Parts: sequence; C-alpha cells; structure tokens
Amino acid sequence: MTAFNTQLVHGETIGDNQTGAVNPPVYNSSTYQYRSIEQPAHWDYARSGNPTREFLEKQIAQLEHGVRGFAFASGMAAIHAVLAIFKPGDHLIVGNQIYGGTYRLLNQYFKEREITFTAVDSRDLNAVAAAIQPNTKAIYFEPFTNPLLQVTSVKKISELAHKHRLLTIVDNTFLTPYLQQPLTLGADLVVHSATKYLSGHSDVIAGLVVAKNAELAEKIYFIQNALGGVLSPQDANLVRRGIQTLALRLERQQDNVAQLIKFLQHCPQVAGIHYPGLPGSADYDIAQDECRGCGGVFSFELVPGVDACQFVDHLKLFKLAVSLGAVESLAELPYEMSHAELPPEERLAAGISPQLIRLAVGIEDVTDLKADLQQALMVVSQQPQTSIK
Repeated sequence: MTAFNTQLVHGETIGDNQTGAVNPPVYNSSTYQYRSIEQPAHWDYARSGNPTREFLEKQIAQLEHGVRGFAFASGMAAIHAVLAIFKPGDHLIVGNQIYGGTYRLLNQYFKEREITFTAVDSRDLNAVAAAIQPNTKAIYFEPFTNPLLQVTSVKKISELAHKHRLLTIVDNTFLTPYLQQPLTLGADLVVHSATKYLSGHSDVIAGLVVAKNAELAEKIYFIQNALGGVLSPQDANLVRRGIQTLALRLERQQDNVAQLIKFLQHCPQVAGIHYPGLPGSADYDIAQDECRGCGGVFSFELVPGVDACQFVDHLKLFKLAVSLGAVESLAELPYEMSHAELPPEERLAAGISPQLIRLAVGIEDVTDLKADLQQALMVVSQQPQTSIK
C-alpha cells in the first residue's frame, strides 16, 4: 500500500499498453476494436469508458478510499448524477449554505420531478433530525460552507444518517481528499468540482464522484453512461496532471493563508476574519478533529465606512473573479457576485454583508500578496464609500 503523496503522483495502472510511458496516454478514439465476437473489448465506446478517463476515475477512488470513481464534464454534471439516483416522491435534507448551482438544480429541476428537499443548518444536529421525514433518503451538505467557512461534522451527520438508514452525500470541493476523506468518516458518496483544487490551474471544467460501495457505484455508472455527461480524455488528463501537485499547492496555499490572516488581524480596516483554522473560532475543534488543514480560502469583513467595492477594484495581483483552488489568487465580493441573485434580506440573513470579502489564495510569494492587500486598503481608507443596493 503506497502513501497518499505517492498515490497523487502515480495513481493506479490500468494496463492499457506496454510502451513504458511514465504518464498515461490521452486516448482520443471514440470506439474500440473487438478481438472477436466472443471476446468483447474492455473499452468499446468512449461514452461508456475511456482509458484516460478510467485512470483518473481509479485514482480519485483510491484517494478517497471508495470502491469506484466517476469523471464528469463539470462539477454540476457530477452533482446531477448523484441526485439523479433518487426517485419521484423522495425527500432530501440539504445544508442551507450549499453551492448556489446545487440549490438551483434542486429547486428548478428536481423539484419539477417530484423530488423534494428541506434546507437546514447542517451544523445543528437537532434541526437535521427534525427535518427527517418518512420518505427522506439522504443528507447532502458541504463540510466547509462558502464564503463564511462554517464547519459541519461529517462524523456526526453520518452517524445520524445511518441511524435513520439515510445516505450521506458530501461535496468535498473545498477540502479535497488531501485535507479530508469523508468516506472514512462515514459518508457514502463524495462529490468534487475538479475544476477547483484538483486540477488547480483554472484551465479545465470537470466533476468527480466517488462511491463507498458497489451498489451505489452501479447507480452512478448507469446515470453516467445513460446521460453521457462524461469528461473528455484531454480534460481527464489535465485533472490527472493537476492532482500530481495537489499536496504541494495546498501546503503553499495554506501557508500563504496563515500569513495573510496574521497580516489582516493587525489592519484597522478589518472587522473580523472567517477561517476555521484560527484557534478560538467556533468551528476550530471540529476542523482539527476531522481535517488535516483548512484549505486556501478565507473571508473577512471590512469595517463600516471602508468601501468594499473600491477595495476589490483596486487589487492588482488578486484577480477579481469567481472560482477558487488554482495557482493564482482570486478575490470576490460575495454580496455583489456569487450571492447577488438572492434578495438583499436573504443575503444579510445568511451572513453575506456588503463588507464581506472572500479570498481564494494561490501560490504566489506571500510578500507580494500582502503588499497588494495593503495598497488596496490604503486607497479605500482615503475614499468615500460607494452606496450598495
């Protein structure tokens, strides 16, 4: 059994050729030749299976300690496949801070197909238990919420779910298997937007799913093959290549986060910082118990009177953009960007204030990142605040 960092680099062989290539080839063929009618090919048609994609699928299953992995054309395609295993009349419990695209999929697509859901604060076990109905089939949540980095215990949710014979489904995008392995903590299915940390270079859109047991794996494979939202060989290769440096990137990103937080804690323009890796934070103990780190994303509040819009507009090294987990650092104003489709009162109720900044920290030299934050803070400290709707 090889250690985790070795698995990142080498994965599992798929025995596709004897060339000695140290990296698996990119197979662009749409179809594969049978040796004879009595000997069907292992790969016959690319929608059903592809050697390059299979390498990635086996690797993510290995890293997450599942029985089988599946690669999709986007994170949303992966989430759709997981939710598509449920039937009309089924009920799901979902975290009330899940990704907006997931909520939209549930509310505007699966709701029309008579799958209902109840959104609750997944940190509150009593609230989760109270939401269980006779037709409830699963609990779906994100261990670290976006953008406030609130932490839900995978262990406790899984224990509650199994007590009621429910599935536990975890979106592990923020943490990756390097920082948390939900299946070993009791979850049944893990979803990733591989667009983020796993690929790590903002150059591919991809989604991954890992199943804990063979029965769930067969259900996911049926959806993958039937609907056909599979990851292309070229993109599968990009994700595989990104995974090789996952540990190195995350360690650097987390080091940068720690130093940026230390810097911001002494800035008079900053009212508070959201990051579960901070000792004394509300979720610190859970994060320490279930994770080996808290990742490269954190958020902070600017004090009243400091213009948040002007702040992000004056950043130079941090790019004003959505997404996260890549080698470059990104900044976002959730109130005006990722959560803008919510009514203002709902944004505020969720803790998304106009003063909230989210940073997805990259691997640049931290002195340059500090200097960029500092110059933007200095600029907005001298300017009048812009009104926000």
